[in-house]
Amino acid sequence: MRSAVVVGAGIGGLAAAGALARTGWQVTLLEQRERIRPAPGAVLLWPGGLRALRSLGLDEGLDAVATPVHTAGLRRPDGRWLHKGSPADGMTPYVVHGEDLHDALVAGLGERVDLRPGVAVRTVPGREGRPAVGDGRATWEADLVVAADGVGSTVRQRLVPDSRPVSGGYAAWRAVIPWYRAPRLPDSTPAAGETLSVGQRFRYASLGERRSAEVSGRGGICWLATVPGAARPEPPEVQLSLLRRWFAGWHAPVAQLLAVTEPDDLVQQDVSELSPLPAAFAFPAGAGGYVLLGDAAHALADHLGQGPSVALEDAATLQALVRDASPGPALAGALRAYQRARRRRAARLARQSRRVAAVLEGAGGRLGLRARRVALGTVAPRLFKAAAAGASDWRPLAGSDS
Repeated sequence: MRSAVVVGAGIGGLAAAGALARTGWQVTLLEQRERIRPAPGAVLLWPGGLRALRSLGLDEGLDAVATPVHTAGLRRPDGRWLHKGSPADGMTPYVVHGEDLHDALVAGLGERVDLRPGVAVRTVPGREGRPAVGDGRATWEADLVVAADGVGSTVRQRLVPDSRPVSGGYAAWRAVIPWYRAPRLPDSTPAAGETLSVGQRFRYASLGERRSAEVSGRGGICWLATVPGAARPEPPEVQLSLLRRWFAGWHAPVAQLLAVTEPDDLVQQDVSELSPLPAAFAFPAGAGGYVLLGDAAHALADHLGQGPSVALEDAATLQALVRDASPGPALAGALRAYQRARRRRAARLARQSRRVAAVLEGAGGRLGLRARRVALGTVAPRLFKAAAAGASDWRPLAGSDS
């Protein structure tokens, strides 16, 4: 039986492990945490990511837990419009609670996945023999090793040492306010919105519908805030106080959402990107090889929240290509095809991400404040639309389950 080791049990790793197992692979899933649990908060899924979930057979019940994010445009902090207009048809993202997505991915693992928590991969023996990874005490060999261990991937560091994480140039926070604490939005306030200032951004969306009983659950209102600079080292209470100060005076419901946010709700995101993008995502070894997937391959300083969707695309593409590939020339050819398909797309998304960042983060200090505001109102909407199209245009390979 063909065998695979998947390193990392985040969104991409769980999806890849289940996808390989359902197509006849014996899979070992290694995770450094002692417990497999979702990242807190909500996850944005673009149409490409939704198609990937359907291709992987993981979309059952998705309609019940995913909410479309319809925004009427971009606003200034004072509420005036920078740009009016919803995304074009077919480019609307959905938001889903991270726990709901995690439950679907875990349910899709099946019986052929041997889950090993508490394993921190530290060694990659090399590409001369059979693919393998180790934690310093034990070694796991397989026909295929999938590195889905995030932007700080140990496997990538061994295979592509010149590609390293660098700061994305801004700090980001997110939270989900459960319905029983969430403020009621006036009828004139849309269920989702996005506001831009020079260097600052606030985005919110309703996660499902407010329940009539208003009991605690996975629904609520999720928000994301970004500011220029590095991650903050202070405790959550201080970070929340800073956010309330930085976004004071912004139009409703920004201040209201921050006012009801509690320190335990707050999640500061690590915003990093890989520089340079790895020259390869697939590496032959023995009769099989290694592949990079998700942030281990193409972490972006991503203003559109594309990371989870692109990781799901990776998993769906890998499943389709190695479905019938046996170790040897067939598997080597499948890995080369994965490399061609995924790196080209990652490079395009990285270029779009950098263009969006250049406008949001200010055209630096090279432009006056008035010119920078004009850029937000004219250039940013065009770049957002182009980036949204890029996040939406992926289709599963012919022959996949979709």
